[in-house]
Amino acid sequence: MNYLDINHNFLALEDEYSNPEKSDIFILSAPLEKTVSYGRGTAEGPKAILDASHYVEFFDEETGREICFEKGICALEPLKLNNMSVEKGIEKIYMSSMQILENEKFLVTLGGEHSLTLAPFRAYNEKFDNLSILQIDAHSDLRDSYDDSKYSHASVMARIAEFTDNIVQVGIRAQCREEYDFIQKNGISTYYARFIRNGDYGVNWEGRVVDNLTENVYITFDIDGFDPSVVPATGTPEPGGLFWDETLGLLKRVGRERNIVGFDIVELAPSKYHSASNFIAAKLLYKMLNFAFINEVNKGE
Repeated sequence: MNYLDINHNFLALEDEYSNPEKSDIFILSAPLEKTVSYGRGTAEGPKAILDASHYVEFFDEETGREICFEKGICALEPLKLNNMSVEKGIEKIYMSSMQILENEKFLVTLGGEHSLTLAPFRAYNEKFDNLSILQIDAHSDLRDSYDDSKYSHASVMARIAEFTDNIVQVGIRAQCREEYDFIQKNGISTYYARFIRNGDYGVNWEGRVVDNLTENVYITFDIDGFDPSVVPATGTPEPGGLFWDETLGLLKRVGRERNIVGFDIVELAPSKYHSASNFIAAKLLYKMLNFAFINEVNKGE
């Protein structure tokens, strides 16, 4: 696989810390955009995140580490998905994900629309036992189909639910009746943003979320899980979302108490009116990497 150089990769890392041979972490850019239903631009998300990451600090004060130098982070050249159907695009992402996992690398996938999550999670589900998926999102994405597509971004979790019942959702605040009924019928652990904010889950809501997760956890982070005041540059912003500190607190706890095996960040739609959204997504990626490996050293809180 070809990889990006210092001018285009994650964190502007020199080749010593970003080539495939010396990197334990791989970043796969999957600019899939086929079924978006409101705002557009998610295909530009991966590049915007990588470009903005050049201004993220290497040092993480919570863990006391510069994990980019410890692990090495290789950003691969983006997949070419423009001329493919959503189904073929997902299959190509799946094959690339499998290749990376077979080489024992930690995979981060950047989107692109949320439908792509089916691909890396399917690969991880075939590799790991006792795997659950933590979905940070404004939307349930549990419609059986949307706009005549069963592979719509609004249906990705319905497809994932066809081969796992270990789904935990956090930040939900927009869904149709079909999705609500699906959650009730199938016992999906869904934590609504308003109920988190109102204290309905108690002060230890993070603990309740983690208790519902299995030993190994894959995280899919739809950037619209954040409140639009944090990240407005997304296709379907929903008010009343999660804020930075509470979200990072949850992710840190997941890292401490479970094994984060991989994750994706999707649905950033870069806007010239809010370039800070790109930086926040890049910062989120680096924080999630630090939390994924947080138990390797006894540093930080």
